[in-house]
Amino acid sequence: MSTTGTLTGATESAPGYRAGRTLPLRVEALRQWKRRRTLVMGGILVALPFILVAAFAIGGPADGAGNGRITLMDTATTSGANFAATCLFVSAGFLLVIPVALFCGDTVASEASWSSLRYLLAAPVPRSRLLASKLAVALGYSAAAMLLLPLVALAVGTVAYGWGPLSLPTGGAVPAGDSLLRLGIAVAFVFASQLVTAGLAFWLSTRTDAPLGAVGGAVGLTIVGNVLDAVTALGDWRDFLPAHWQFAWIDALQPQLEWGGMVKGTAISVTYAVVLFALAFRGFARKDIVS
Repeated sequence: MSTTGTLTGATESAPGYRAGRTLPLRVEALRQWKRRRTLVMGGILVALPFILVAAFAIGGPADGAGNGRITLMDTATTSGANFAATCLFVSAGFLLVIPVALFCGDTVASEASWSSLRYLLAAPVPRSRLLASKLAVALGYSAAAMLLLPLVALAVGTVAYGWGPLSLPTGGAVPAGDSLLRLGIAVAFVFASQLVTAGLAFWLSTRTDAPLGAVGGAVGLTIVGNVLDAVTALGDWRDFLPAHWQFAWIDALQPQLEWGGMVKGTAISVTYAVVLFALAFRGFARKDIVS
């Protein structure tokens, strides 16, 4: 059964009807907040810093002297800022992909699987309005996940290791006050780099009635991108892979802040994401809602 055009006369004649006032963001945000997967994902992100503190306590401080290299992991217990940067480092490659794929991939497909999507459209909520509300809320929760981990890590690390400057693996340190700005830039770039995963998940969510398929497909394609980036035979073609720039945020933790890699990575990620979001809106506008 197609819902396209079936309610045109009703929406034009209904007194007081305003398409822009249907499905308010606060309503959609509250609906997503009450989902069990939101609370579970938040619990995992909050738990990670405590797990790492316990790991460092059991295993002792990291020692990079064995291979002659000092890495970000070796400075994790230097201060709260270093601990937050380390948590971001160990999670940015995969763990933070999960909440983005989950929030963006589950949002439309879950409604279809519950057979509630056609009733939302019959409210009547315009298709573009429905997608825009769901995308805005999904991106909002994804951004919250990006912030939650480093904020908890900063608090836990400060209690465990004290407040101090951000010690740099390359030598030197960033003053404690400036380290917050550097970490903020790093988190902002991590979120920007995950927009590709968000676009993949959201597009797949409009193409399938299986939430797990949309989430798993986005995660799987992200992993494929990481694998392709490891193929050095691709040469300069790797520069067009979002995965190639996913750790460019480490340039924010240099003695002199470097923007080049982060600007390139953000441009590529945003370009891919805009195309994928446009495909999602275009495809959903023509889709028969049969769920």
